[in-house]
Amino acid sequence: MHLKRWITGLTALPFLILLIRKCGSLVFAIVISIVSIIALSEYYKITLYSEKSPGINKAFYLLSCVVGLIIIFVGYADKPAMMPLLVIFYLIVSGFISLFKFKTNKDVVWLVAKQLMGLIYIPLFLSYLVFLRNGSDGIAWIYFLLIIVFAGDTGAFYAGSYFGKHKLCPSISPGKTIEGALGGLVSNIAAGSVFKYYFLATYSWPVSVLLFICVGIAGQIGDLFESELKRSSGIKDSGSILPGHGGILDRIDALLFAAPVAWVFKEFLF
Repeated sequence: MHLKRWITGLTALPFLILLIRKCGSLVFAIVISIVSIIALSEYYKITLYSEKSPGINKAFYLLSCVVGLIIIFVGYADKPAMMPLLVIFYLIVSGFISLFKFKTNKDVVWLVAKQLMGLIYIPLFLSYLVFLRNGSDGIAWIYFLLIIVFAGDTGAFYAGSYFGKHKLCPSISPGKTIEGALGGLVSNIAAGSVFKYYFLATYSWPVSVLLFICVGIAGQIGDLFESELKRSSGIKDSGSILPGHGGILDRIDALLFAAPVAWVFKEFLF
């Protein structure tokens, strides 16, 4: 498992660097859109695993994909004020569709709720990567965020493997430990500090350290939240597209929660 994780990570690294460094913001938004669609399909596989209404699922999935893509490209157009309007629009349309389905499926209101959460959880949260990429020092900030999150993930994994004794949330993820979580936060701070020193030297140190901690905590919550979703449906991995990592959603779960936190810091605190 360790070898597969490293092979997959090292294979994807050149593509990731090329995407961020050499490709323009439009290509970046397109790739984020593709990731969003794949992650949405994995999310629906998890949350609707026990549902028996494929027609309804497909209808809401299509609506989610369309609105989700619009959200990503609203991010590309740098129009954050439109985000709540798109969520409102989605709820109104999905609520309208549900009126015709309630007679045959009394659980349709819960399908609407699950679909709405998926729209917010994946395309809306991912859109903040696009906001970051299109802002000032956008390329540096994407690297900044990815390094903090991935360092925390790796630090938590190995600190937990070698030093973990006290369970963090055994009912959700039996393998995660308090020692692993602390090791992840230390890695967040260490990796973030090195990057900030060399590439974002003008930023305030106290605010930067607070950023590292908040992004690290948000990432760990995101990881546990996805584990909670999978455990509630009895699914081990969201998919199998990435050897050693599972699905796309398994790989970006921490990033989903971390991206909006980083955007808030960049927009309002630096």
